Amino acid sequence: MDLDDLPRPKGDAASKLAAEDLSPYSQDELDERIALLRTEIARVEAHRDKASAHRAVADALFGKPSA
Repeated sequence: MDLDDLPRPKGDAASKLAAEDLSPYSQDELDERIALLRTEIARVEAHRDKASAHRAVADALFGKPSA
């Protein structure tokens, strides 16, 4: 069994970040955190777009699967 076949753990990184208390952070630290999160969002969007394009090629080649 491949690790990708296993269910994802419930406490993923995004939910842990959302639950974190932000009050101890300075303005500069919050700005840095926002920049890091924007970079991560761009990375996830790029991966999503790549996966979508890959799926479109597969659908075009093999036909769209019936739901």
